[in-house]
Amino acid sequence: MSASKRLLHFVKHRTLWTHVRRNVTTWSPVGAAFNAKTQRRLKMFEKKGGLFGVPELSSPSGFQVAAKAALKNTECLLDKACSCPPGVETVESFDQLSDDLCKVADLADFVKVAHPDPEFREAAEKACIEIGTVVEKLNTNVELCQSLKKLLDNPDVMAQLDPDTRRVAELFMFDFEISGIHLDDKLRKNAVALHVKLLDLNNEFLVGSHMPNRIARSAIPEHLHRQFASEGSFIQVGGLHADSPDDLVREVAYRIYLYPNADLMGCLEELLKCRYKLAKLVGYESYGHRALKGTMAKTPEMVMSFLQLLTDKLSDRYNIEPSLYSPYLSLGACMEGLNNLFTQLYGVSLVSEDTSAGEVWSEDVRKVAVVHETEGLLGYIYCDFFHRPDKPHQDCHFTIRGGRWCKETGQYQLPVVVLMLSLPHPTKSAPTLLTPGMMENLFHEMGHAMHSMLGRTRYQHVTGTRCATDFAEVPSILMEYFATDYRVLSQFARHYETGQPLPESMVARLSESKKVCGAADTQLQIFYAVLDQIYHGKPQNCSTTDILKEMQQKFYGLPYTPNTAWQLRFSHLIGYGAKYYSYLMSRAVASMVWKQCFVQDPLNRDMGERYRREMLAHGGAKEPMLMVEGMLQRRPTTEDFVDALVSELNPNFETFIMDSES
Repeated sequence: MSASKRLLHFVKHRTLWTHVRRNVTTWSPVGAAFNAKTQRRLKMFEKKGGLFGVPELSSPSGFQVAAKAALKNTECLLDKACSCPPGVETVESFDQLSDDLCKVADLADFVKVAHPDPEFREAAEKACIEIGTVVEKLNTNVELCQSLKKLLDNPDVMAQLDPDTRRVAELFMFDFEISGIHLDDKLRKNAVALHVKLLDLNNEFLVGSHMPNRIARSAIPEHLHRQFASEGSFIQVGGLHADSPDDLVREVAYRIYLYPNADLMGCLEELLKCRYKLAKLVGYESYGHRALKGTMAKTPEMVMSFLQLLTDKLSDRYNIEPSLYSPYLSLGACMEGLNNLFTQLYGVSLVSEDTSAGEVWSEDVRKVAVVHETEGLLGYIYCDFFHRPDKPHQDCHFTIRGGRWCKETGQYQLPVVVLMLSLPHPTKSAPTLLTPGMMENLFHEMGHAMHSMLGRTRYQHVTGTRCATDFAEVPSILMEYFATDYRVLSQFARHYETGQPLPESMVARLSESKKVCGAADTQLQIFYAVLDQIYHGKPQNCSTTDILKEMQQKFYGLPYTPNTAWQLRFSHLIGYGAKYYSYLMSRAVASMVWKQCFVQDPLNRDMGERYRREMLAHGGAKEPMLMVEGMLQRRPTTEDFVDALVSELNPNFETFIMDSES
């Protein structure tokens, strides 16, 4: 073939390929936005604003300015809350006071872990501590508490309040009570001192639990050195390397990473003692009893009953290759899938928006407006999806600003949240491609975001995910069921190059693969949850390692490895103290909601509206079990929760038939 013919042949076929590709990979605007590479936009003539559009936060020093302004405003609102006559205005003043502090604290809480600039992180950390200290003092302010007590003790006024206002008033009083407001001056000062001490201990343990351990290079075989980070004559081990195919690498990582650190062990022991002391001081049997008040479970005894019954019913029960799925799961495709799902269930669209100069902390952060077909703009989601150095390797949802009705402006304060993932960047030849696990995590975190967006609570104190911990994961876990349903996936999962849809047999295998070792995974979660309960119960007069050995033998079965202290890496003890069981209970509720309400038709608008009305709309303004009861039209028992989890592990034999046929 001559050069001219080869060129003609190439142009002809390239034109055909481009034409075909354009036809099969046309995305919606939101899908296209997330599949596009990040473009540097020239903003030479645009004045730089602040993070999230907050003018003060154009530089790290702005956190001090924002904190000062919030604290100054706190003084005025404090006077108002203490002086207004008992009624709805009392609760509104409390909520506005809380909102002013949360708008700085929540934003700072995100920036301190996610901003790439260490100066921003440090400034945010200081703001968190400053606001946190003020909150602890407010929770023991007798005059403020008395103002609320006058309201709660007046049956005539209480009878005139709507249910949401009554519940928020009770929740604010609960915050006072668990902080020791009812104690005399001396004991109340002790309670405040314990709170402040716990803030420091929590931070110390949280930082320490993620620090790598190191060992002399000479102590491990030379051929393993390249598997770990080096630091002079030492090897650093910063994780368990559980995905390594080399069993020796996994063993070395396990023994070194989990080797006991005496200082951190002392920190954990002191932290648990302080939590117990504080709980006893304010009138609870244990920290677990204090932490579980207001949850679905109610008491540690109910949690242990749930975990023991689940253990008794579990018995041991198809692997997939993630890379085979990734070409069908481009980030843009997944975002388009979420957009389609939310449009069909709730009448809500995701709209990609440009950001102003200085509004985001990294150029690859995308801003999405959530727009309802009749209600209009519901709020904003900032999508911080891509990996970068020093960014935490964890997928999570941050509330930056809670929604509430603003009496002073006559408008609804729109919620603002951040979703943080750690996805690979797009390449020259392909958009970001997700594994099934990444896709499921995206759907999970978007469940939290929609909980924040679709709630329309009157008070920010109970907005979106500000609800009982064992209910907060229900909306996110429910989204995982949508993520592995063929009727949902078939709407968006298509090959980024050819446009071919993801085969149904592969979706079926994906669903079944989740059941492989499912019982063992669930049992591991039970072990973690039990350990958490025992640590936060009455003192055991033995070390945290001794407790771990005993509970591991009883609830997990695998023997304890000598000279290890896994509990020192159990960072969830900070944010989920006495509440780690919540994930299992939320999964049980999500399973029941899926099977009863969505499994027949996952795109049913009437059921989507019912789900929003009964479960998403209230945030924490309604008792969690009442929301579950409203959705299921019955009140589930502990046995129902357990059966829902166990039934998840039953194999679907249609999948095996489908596989044998293909």
